[in-house]
Amino acid sequence: MDDSSLRAVGWARSLPLNTGPKAARDWTREHLESLGWTRRHPRTVDDVLLTVSELVTNAHIHAHSTARLVMAWDGQCLHITVHDDDAALPTRREPSQDRPGGRGMFLVDALADEWEARPCPHGKSVTACFRPSAA
Repeated sequence: MDDSSLRAVGWARSLPLNTGPKAARDWTREHLESLGWTRRHPRTVDDVLLTVSELVTNAHIHAHSTARLVMAWDGQCLHITVHDDDAALPTRREPSQDRPGGRGMFLVDALADEWEARPCPHGKSVTACFRPSAA
């Protein structure tokens, strides 16, 4: 066996527009429980769940698209990716008293260890990575 191969576990779920962010959080929490994170890394779990909620909400509200949520754990980092059908990459905009929203990507930036957005054929993917917090 090649020791340089990467071992990972992952899940994927499609979340149509009529599916709220709670369904995405519940699905994510279930898989984090299977990894033992809810017991060992509860603060990181909270950060992951808020990030999932923000990214799925952005896909629904700004891209008017089904959100395709992919979670992958490679033993070092939990990768949360949301793909939507809009090619426009997210931008951080200053929050305003005049309109709701505008804080989502600030939250993702503050919560994730790192994140990136990439154009893809037929849309974009936004990936946030989380390393487990100290127990």
